[in-house]
Formats: sequence, structure tokens, C-alpha cells
Amino acid sequence: MKKILYISVILFSFSSIFVSCKKNSVISSISRDDLFSLKYGNFENQINLFDLAEYGDTIPTSMAMKGGFFYISNGESKKLLELNSYGDLLTLYHNKEENPAPLFNASVGNSVGVSPKANEVTTKKVIEYPFNCPSKICVDSKQGLYVVEVLPVERQENDGKRTLKQVVLRFNNNSFIDYLGQQGPGGTPFPYIYNIYTTANNELVVICIVPDGHEVFWFSETGYLLHNILINTKDAPNPLDDEEDRTTYLKVENIIPDNKDYKLFVKIDYYNPVIDETSKVQSSVEFNSTYVYPLDAKTGKYGKPVQIPGYEEVITQGFSKIVYKNPYDFLGVSNSNWLFFTITTPKGYIVQIVDPDGSRIIKRLLEFNNDKILFQNFSVSGEGIVTALLAGKEHADVVWWRTDSLLDSLVNK
Repeated sequence: MKKILYISVILFSFSSIFVSCKKNSVISSISRDDLFSLKYGNFENQINLFDLAEYGDTIPTSMAMKGGFFYISNGESKKLLELNSYGDLLTLYHNKEENPAPLFNASVGNSVGVSPKANEVTTKKVIEYPFNCPSKICVDSKQGLYVVEVLPVERQENDGKRTLKQVVLRFNNNSFIDYLGQQGPGGTPFPYIYNIYTTANNELVVICIVPDGHEVFWFSETGYLLHNILINTKDAPNPLDDEEDRTTYLKVENIIPDNKDYKLFVKIDYYNPVIDETSKVQSSVEFNSTYVYPLDAKTGKYGKPVQIPGYEEVITQGFSKIVYKNPYDFLGVSNSNWLFFTITTPKGYIVQIVDPDGSRIIKRLLEFNNDKILFQNFSVSGEGIVTALLAGKEHADVVWWRTDSLLDSLVNK
């Protein structure tokens, strides 16, 4: 039996040691729509990204898009923004102790303001809530808002293995409802929350990282706990079992729920050890393959996987040429279960879209200048639209790529 290990460290690309590189094929780009920009600051229509270095890889700012409306959680300034596709502020959720009063002089509830784009009177709302550090955000079809929050120290708990300090706040009809913990409303705080999602049934799915792998909490629309699944990394399936007897390293890279069924898509990357020929000691690992497994949320059983092609990078040095494969990151799943993957390149991102059975694959380049981006947050909507918050030195841009038109053209064939 082959020995299986798992890794949680960041794997670095080998490309930096070579003189030059180029992609092995030309990938068409898809046009980008620059929707609006947000300035940096503390006013109601600005976001605070001044302390990026302090947060490292866990910057508490994220964005979700639903029906053409954008929802931004800005942990640094302890507030949430709801905006339309022109960048007009519709609702401000903020900690009034940490933010200045809105310039449009709104009290809690409805207030009238003027849209700078259309010069029309619009309704703006301000909701006060004592945010501590909001981060991940998602929204359901009824515009119910869910955001990950860190509890004050005095309300945090310890289960003997780790500190439990995160909950999910629920807002609806522009008012605070309650918070969800592991058991539902008012429950025990969660382990570290990796991400949150809503489904077509307005159910909330919370993905947590735990010592043995991942734990998933699936809640009904009313907040009742429907399913609790532990995805133990050491028990993850391995399609390489039939190959020669050698160590296999695996990493559960991401878990994303199905939008309609009680099913999870589990992406696992597999790696082989690289042995130094001189010392006969393992020097590194190399990517072997990626599989996405459907996992039944009711039974916890894995289904038949789909193999996802890796990104091939052609490296040249003099007259020699080497092809390296790297795994894509799992970005999201559309309503029709097309799987979205991305990888960073010098020209931006390549998005690889794979149909549910793996028979059709399309790739497009999402162009932007990586050198000018300090922080980026990507997501994909149920319709298949890729959206991003791209933060530069002077402002943050909200953009999208209408990849949904690609799906429509394939589905209608």
C-alpha cells in the first residue's frame, strides 16, 4: 500500500530559477469591464486598506456580487458596503464608534441622498452594528447578508484544542437578526472560517479549517443545522493508489458547496516527492494531478471524481526546454455546476472553466497588471460572472469579466 501524506505549506514555483519562460499556447483574453473605483479613507463610500502589511495573507476584506449589486466587507474600517454597479452607496453597515458620521446626514434607517452618477435622488440606509473585525461575506437571493465576525476576547471559547472566536452575523431587511455558531443561532463559536456560501435555497454553508482537515456546517434558511461534515485529510481518496509504490502528498485545496443539492465539491491536489540524485534525499515535491470529488453532505461519501488539467509552463534555458505543471486554484461553481479555476500569470489570471463531467474545458485570460495590484479578491457568481476587487496604490477597482456568456454559448449548443 502506498504511503499517503498531506501538506499544508505553500508550494513555490520552480520558474524563478530559470532565465525565461513562456506559455505553451496562446490563450484568448476576455474583455474586462471596469465598473467603479473606491478611494481609500474613512468616509462612508471609501474603504480602508492602509494596514495590509499587518494582516499578511488573511486580509479581512472581501466582496460578493448578487444580481448586479456589490457587497464589500472591510474589516480594517469595521464596516460593510452595499453598492450598485455604478458604485453608488445604497446601504452602509458600520461601527459608529470607529467611523465618522455619514456625510449625507442619515440616521439609522432610511435617508435621502443624491447619486453622483445619475444626479437622481436615491434612498440610502445606515445600519449601526458594533463590528469588531468583519471579513468573509455572502448574500442570498432575498438580499439576506452573512458576514464572518471575530468575537471580543471575553466572548471567545476554548475547546481544549484551539480558541473558537468566529461567528457568522445575519442581517435581513437592513437590520441585524442574530449570529450563527456551530449549533445554529447563538451557538458555540466556529473554528477558523475559511469561507462561507449561500445556496439557491438560501441556506448557509460554513467551511472551517480544523487540525485534521476541514469541517463543514450546513444550515437551513432559518439557521437550523442540517449537516455537519468532517473532511479528514488522511482519509481523503487517492486515485494514484494503482500506480507504483511511492509516497504521495496530498492537499485539500478548497471545498465549495453545490448551489442546489446537498453536495460538496472537494478539490484535492496530489504531489510526488523529488529525490536529489546525489544525496538520495528528498529535496522537494512536484505536482502530479488535481481531482475534484463530489461529496454527499448527507452521507459523507465521495462520488466519482473529475480530473482537472494542471497549468503547463514551458521553461527554456539555452537550447533546453522543460515543462512544469502547476495546480489551478478552485474559485467557485456556477448554478449549472461548471467548475471555475484560476492561476496567476505575468499578464493577470487565467481562468479555466470545466463542465461537470470534465468533457469540456475553456480557458481565458483575465488581463490586469499584477505589479500594480497590492491586494485582490476574486469570486464567481451563480451565473458564472467572475468579479474582483483589485486594490492599487491610490484606489481599489471593482471589475468583472462576463464569463457567463461563454457558458451560455456552450450550454446552448
